[in-house]
Amino acid sequence: MESLYSVKLSTLVEEFGLDVLRKGKGYDKCLIRTEDVNRPGLQLIGFFDYFDPMRLQVLGKVESTFLEGMSPEERRKSFEQLLAQDIPALILTRGMEPFPECLEMAEKYDRTLLSSQETTSAFMGALISGLRTNLSPRITRHGVLVEIYGEGVLILGESGVGKSETAIELIKRGHRLIADDAVEIKRVAAHQLVGSAPELIRHYMELRGIGVVDVRQLFGVSAVKDEANIDLVVNLEQWRDGAMYDRLGLEELFTTILDVQVPAVTIPVKPGRNLAVIVEVAAMNNRHKKMGYNAAQAFTEQINRHFDEAMAAQNQQEEEE
Repeated sequence: MESLYSVKLSTLVEEFGLDVLRKGKGYDKCLIRTEDVNRPGLQLIGFFDYFDPMRLQVLGKVESTFLEGMSPEERRKSFEQLLAQDIPALILTRGMEPFPECLEMAEKYDRTLLSSQETTSAFMGALISGLRTNLSPRITRHGVLVEIYGEGVLILGESGVGKSETAIELIKRGHRLIADDAVEIKRVAAHQLVGSAPELIRHYMELRGIGVVDVRQLFGVSAVKDEANIDLVVNLEQWRDGAMYDRLGLEELFTTILDVQVPAVTIPVKPGRNLAVIVEVAAMNNRHKKMGYNAAQAFTEQINRHFDEAMAAQNQQEEEE
């Protein structure tokens, strides 16, 4: 499936530690736009219906063993049919040496040949995962992303409401900063969002009255993280007298980001409230809900049982009288 985004082939080579056996035309500018990868099995016998030349082609042990059983003329024909297609690259796994006929056709059609030391299955799994991350839909939100007890918490709110101040207090309490001010969000799976900071401002925070601080230098490498899943959205808003705020937590609220619904809570802000502690508890409570325990439901059930028992006792007393 073609994506709106792209990643350079040279970036993938560096990311996966691939050996470049031969650079084809446009190697430095070659862009990969699909997360799908192909193992050219049927193509080696000439079947090219529904073949997508935009995909990276991976040649593994099975294909290599099949090719070994061919005569040199048959191999030459197979590689010519494959490499005549405008593919971005042919990748050999297990550190296999390319067949002479493969090198010959790669020279003829000026194709890129790469090699990986990994097994075919392991390499393809990692490659597809990496492509999905690089090509996934994304959006940038104004906010702060922190990791609290393993939960990625995206703090949103109007400018000046106290997002960064809350985050710095959470960092002092042992939690980790992912992004401040601008959060880049990617949908890496159907129901999974991953947030990170733009490279230019990574590990930096802006605190009004102080200015820009380097969290990594001030608090150490344990206080920062490059990316995290987004498990909870916390909306900070100024306290409004007369507004109705959830007292029990029975109502399940969600924020939709890139078509993914993320649990959300709204926390009113006013002097005297320790926002860092409240956000910390919200993250812990969200984790408990994912593990199957909902405190609000348990409390409600307990109250209902109490009233049921009280009513039963009252009815029994009335019957005895």
